[in-house]
Amino acid sequence: MIKTDLIVIGAGPTGLFTVFEAGLLGMKCHLVDSLTRPGGQCVEIYPNKPIYDIPAHPEILAGKLVDNLMDQIKPFSPDFSLGEIAQKLEKKEDHFILKTNKGTKIQGKVIVIAGGLGNFEPRKPSIDDLDKFENKGIQYSIIEKEKFKNKNVIIAGGGDSALDWTIELSKIAKKLSLIHRRNEFRGANSSVKTVQKLKDDGIIDVITPAQVVELFGEKKLQSINIKSGEKIINVETDFFIPLFGLVPKMNIFKDWGLEIEKNAIRVNNSLDYQTNVEGVYAVGDINTYPGKLKLILSGFHEAAVMCHSAYQFINPGKKNVLKYTTVSGINGFDGSIKKPAKTDIGTIN
Repeated sequence: MIKTDLIVIGAGPTGLFTVFEAGLLGMKCHLVDSLTRPGGQCVEIYPNKPIYDIPAHPEILAGKLVDNLMDQIKPFSPDFSLGEIAQKLEKKEDHFILKTNKGTKIQGKVIVIAGGLGNFEPRKPSIDDLDKFENKGIQYSIIEKEKFKNKNVIIAGGGDSALDWTIELSKIAKKLSLIHRRNEFRGANSSVKTVQKLKDDGIIDVITPAQVVELFGEKKLQSINIKSGEKIINVETDFFIPLFGLVPKMNIFKDWGLEIEKNAIRVNNSLDYQTNVEGVYAVGDINTYPGKLKLILSGFHEAAVMCHSAYQFINPGKKNVLKYTTVSGINGFDGSIKKPAKTDIGTIN
């Protein structure tokens, strides 16, 4: 059983900033996210999209923003359960127990839902027998890229995620093909140019307009049929990776007894962004209240206010004096004063 102070569901920008604000108050966080890396939509859907309304940053790429947030929370050593979906929530007398789809159990004093638009599931192509080959050659995300070394890989999609992974896996795959149903790609121009050069240099194949229509194999995927115009092409492959984006799901939160309004969790914004269940908060795009603005900077503000309320919830009767970080510095859990250190993660694409 993992034990922590705050269980943060969602490792997007608001969830990551929650770690920082909680850390300033001496509270430990454990983050759970259905995606396999921190950053939420900022890294999974539009890592190279510029954002213009982050204070002190006239322009910053979404992936770089996540990079900076990871640097900022490093002194507080948060724990992560990535690639896991929060499923069952049990309320005890003085704590909660959260269970994920992979059986991980986490005990926390407060629940913070920072899941953006909700739990995400991959958008799957409409192909017969798709489920037969899931995790047997078909993957909707990439956790360990070395798995694809010296393998035949086919990626489908036209956004940043498809382009970024095409570029990355082209370095290690035996053969790699990128398929898109249109001739135009939706990703960043720099990524499109890189993919075009890889094609021109004969390193990868790019097949457009085209789509996968049939799958073949016994115990695992062995080949696929690709329809391009009127032609059907059969291609041998070890892996087929459709990267068509993510679909938000809110059903799980209804099961927890939370009040849902217009596909968002209703909270008390006049006080602390707490839900109708005591000890459960919701911050960021996943919540709703009169005057709500779905902006990252709004999520940052909500996280700060929520953490001070969570501190009082965990420590009833204990007075907390707000201290500016310009005076107090960044207090690590060992009691020392620390400054955010550079990580070796680099820009997350």
